[in-house]
Amino acid sequence: MRTHHRTRFLATALTALAVVGVLAGCSRAETSTAPAANEGAATEVRLGFFPNVTHAPALIGVKKGFFTQQLGSTKLTTQTFNAGPDEVNALLGNSLDVAFIGSGPAINAFTKSKGAIQLISGSVSGGAQLVVKPEITSVEGLKGKNLTTPQLANTQDVALKKFLAEKKLTDQVKITTMDNPKTLDAFKKGEVDGGWLPEPWSSRLVLDAGAKVLVDEKSLWPDGRFPTTVVIVRSEFLQQHPDTVRALLKGQLAAIDWAKANPADAKTVVNGELKDLAGSSLSPAVLDRAFSGIELTPEPIPAEFPQLAQDSVTAGVVKSAVALKGFADFGPLNDVLKAENRPAVDAPELSK
Repeated sequence: MRTHHRTRFLATALTALAVVGVLAGCSRAETSTAPAANEGAATEVRLGFFPNVTHAPALIGVKKGFFTQQLGSTKLTTQTFNAGPDEVNALLGNSLDVAFIGSGPAINAFTKSKGAIQLISGSVSGGAQLVVKPEITSVEGLKGKNLTTPQLANTQDVALKKFLAEKKLTDQVKITTMDNPKTLDAFKKGEVDGGWLPEPWSSRLVLDAGAKVLVDEKSLWPDGRFPTTVVIVRSEFLQQHPDTVRALLKGQLAAIDWAKANPADAKTVVNGELKDLAGSSLSPAVLDRAFSGIELTPEPIPAEFPQLAQDSVTAGVVKSAVALKGFADFGPLNDVLKAENRPAVDAPELSK
């Protein structure tokens, strides 16, 4: 059961403290030479995620008690966000320990913190589309249009800007960032022409507002697989409480396994959480469509991260691609996978 839930309003209130946290965190990262000592299980772990279908393992893990079952006496505190950059601020401001987040903001968090944030697991592949008004029938038809993404520099924002840059349309398309629920309303009112959106919002625009799919992001990646949602942690927390991190990853694996074995129940749980956290539930058709576009998996699909880092450069979000050596620590995940007799994640290009 959820022991406590902080809404994203708390995250907003803490944003002012995030700058101080970033400076302090970066200073520690630059001056500290010795890793933090293992202090055993944490008294509390603060977990962040989004009320999106693409964060289904987190939603299920919290609601069904998979996390608390593994955490034992450690208190689980949860906090929700609309998009990755706000969640990164919470991590760097030391008001969050572990986060389900998009791959783009995960890389940016690692860069901004100078290594104080690390990737520890995958969670969801797929589940993002560019959906537009029906009269837009080609990429060329995007000229002069107004498209939305959930937040500046979030995963879908990078994907859209990279796509437009490759199509030589950067200066010919307006991009507006807004919370996902507002995008649905704005599209219905004709104020925007579409958006590059995560599930369930791409499905909502298609089925509830008459949009059409212009680009399914799956079509842009090898075998249609790319890390939409991953799990990251403050490096200091991982060093101090590796058992707690392993417990969370065990909980996520249990949530994924349960969802695959009980797909109808998984949809019901996620829909209930969306109503509780975001204020509205999904129709059965939207729910089915949203789930059909995603894969729940702890595999982080590590081979795609160098390309994701380069995409931020192409999108104009950062000036140069970052070196990703040390970005990931899959030790805790591999411990969990080994205990279940599952293949380990091998990503030397991302590890220390």
